[in-house]
Amino acid sequence: MTIRFLISSVVALCLLAAASGCARSPKVNFYTLSAMAPEAASPATPLRAVAVGPVTLPELVDRPQLVIRVAADRVDIVETERWAEPLKSEIPRLLAENLARLLRPARVSTIDQSESRDAEYRVLVDIQRFESVPGEGVMIDALWSVRRSAVGAAPRRGRSQVREPAAGTGYDALVAAHGRALAAISSDIAKALREEVL
Repeated sequence: MTIRFLISSVVALCLLAAASGCARSPKVNFYTLSAMAPEAASPATPLRAVAVGPVTLPELVDRPQLVIRVAADRVDIVETERWAEPLKSEIPRLLAENLARLLRPARVSTIDQSESRDAEYRVLVDIQRFESVPGEGVMIDALWSVRRSAVGAAPRRGRSQVREPAAGTGYDALVAAHGRALAAISSDIAKALREEVL
């Protein structure tokens, strides 16, 4: 009786393990931010080289998962919706790509690229808020500064607070809205850089 009980218990455990192994884990979606479309007639600038970074983020959103605001005092961290690369590296890359389009023919790089060593100007960005509200849109509040590389040069400081509606209810619409909001911030920074060299 005891041996029969042990055998049936082992068989039951094996069947349970096999069934749990066959169970599907939830699908994980990965997102990247898109750069702005090239401007049709962006005027040339006398800038030669610009370096972007570092970019700082609130710890709340500095994680692989998308963070969704569901109430004034509550957020959800969505395990199945994730950034394809850390925002701390993706946002500087995106800003550099946008600025390269807005400030052509200037070379724009991130500070971790070798081209950044001879940059005339450096752009630092401190993102205060990076919020996503499903079905509504996003909000980015960023403090930034433009500093000439020359020793003793005073930085020019600015702030961009951008709200961008989502063109849909899904997470992909929120990610696209963040891309548009960062494009607006890029435009603010490009304007400050143009004014610095004029």
